[in-house]
Amino acid sequence: MGEPCDAQQDDRPRAGRPLSRTARLTLGLLSVLLLVGFLSLGTWQLFRLRWKLDLIQRVEARVHAPPGALPEEARWPQVTAASDEYRHVSLTGRYLPQHAVWVQAVTTLGSGFWLLMPLQQADGSIVLVNRGFVPSLGFSDMPAGQTAPDTTVTGLLRVTEPKGAFLRRNDPAHGRWYSRDVDAIARAQGLQRVAPFFVDADAASLNAGTAPAYPVGGLTVIAFHNSHLVYAITWYALAAMTVFGMVLLVREERRAKALSGKEG
Repeated sequence: MGEPCDAQQDDRPRAGRPLSRTARLTLGLLSVLLLVGFLSLGTWQLFRLRWKLDLIQRVEARVHAPPGALPEEARWPQVTAASDEYRHVSLTGRYLPQHAVWVQAVTTLGSGFWLLMPLQQADGSIVLVNRGFVPSLGFSDMPAGQTAPDTTVTGLLRVTEPKGAFLRRNDPAHGRWYSRDVDAIARAQGLQRVAPFFVDADAASLNAGTAPAYPVGGLTVIAFHNSHLVYAITWYALAAMTVFGMVLLVREERRAKALSGKEG
């Protein structure tokens, strides 16, 4: 009669029994690693947030500053987005309309093209100027227009865009451009001494009516993706959840040990 009773006792579930020492060490180590990792990622995002806010402040100062001179040709290799992009600049020279290119664009005025035209300065160096937006009239139908021998342009310095937009690659052979890749445009047009950046021209004057005069300048969009605070909160929340899980685990282990002691 005793054997069936022993068999029933062996078949009882093991729920509520304390974890083994190895399991406790493994879970403890994993929890600590997760906690340290989440806290580190959250803190890193806070550093990134401070860096991004400082960048936005510096860019705002550049945009609203009086226009200054372009970087000298000797400093062109050192021009970067961090140090120079969106700097308000002024340059004077002669447009080369025969080398104009049209880059596909989507703006607040609709879809169309950016009119990029080289401007040759007095020293012979060339800077690509984005004169602004033109409607979708086709590459061959949009006239470059006549320009004065000496033209002064003010605008924002922009770094080159070597990658095509919307997963479309530039096609220089057929004159199809989807990004403002300065080096590729210069090679396609056979230009020498071209600055490795371009200038977005300031807003052009409007017609007396409601329709803007083309090209329309001053459409530069200055926006910075800034979700670092959200990311930091997320990582810190995961860290808090890890601590909560560790507390539950310790409490459950203590309860299991107490039950095990009573059963013994």
